[in-house]
Amino acid sequence: MSDLQALFEQAQKDVTTLAERPDNQTLLQLYALFKQATDGDVQGERPGMMDFINRAKYDAWDKLKGQDSAQAMQGYVDLVKSLLA
Repeated sequence: MSDLQALFEQAQKDVTTLAERPDNQTLLQLYALFKQATDGDVQGERPGMMDFINRAKYDAWDKLKGQDSAQAMQGYVDLVKSLLA
């Protein structure tokens, strides 16, 4: 396992220990970075207009299209670190 993979897995654990819930925009960033790191580019059709939550998740993930998994993992690790600071 690479160092980055280990840091990524630790960040996934650390994010659950936050004293307070991050704002929705930060949660969307975490979601998108996680999905890009683990699943690659967004798949499937964009959810319908009335499916607000899943549409926002899709759009956040779609913004990272083309980013490789290592970049996304690093972004996730960095974001979690900033939330813990």
